Amino acid sequence: MERRSDDEDEYVLLLEWRTALRRFLKSSEDRAAAAGLTPMQHQLLVAIRGSVDPDGPTIGDVAELLLLRPHSVVELVDRAVAAGLVERRRDADDQRVVRLHLAARGLRKLERVTEANREELLAVSRALARVARRYGPPTSAAR
Repeated sequence: MERRSDDEDEYVLLLEWRTALRRFLKSSEDRAAAAGLTPMQHQLLVAIRGSVDPDGPTIGDVAELLLLRPHSVVELVDRAVAAGLVERRRDADDQRVVRLHLAARGLRKLERVTEANREELLAVSRALARVARRYGPPTSAAR
């Protein structure tokens, strides 16, 4: 049997990573649907719950995290509020700013999907670790 070149091995590794990532995304969407969430609602809930701002993210923050335009996030949030998943709250220091928070229903649904996703996340992280070993740590020029 002919030995694969390093170049060919690289593509095998990249395919493994992409396949693991796509498998995770697909199973995550399926689990979100089983919990009564659209894929975008699930992503919105993750963005709000994962926000490092203790006051909660703004529409602009979420738009940046989800790579969407703010007006698209407003529509998404409107639907999530109507579904009882998300709450809007005025910022304590600046009443012009609206912060997003998970409603109890949204938190329960998110926790259910996240728990179900843990096994797939482990598979994705293992594949990413193999890619990282192949390419080494990022250089300052790549950052």
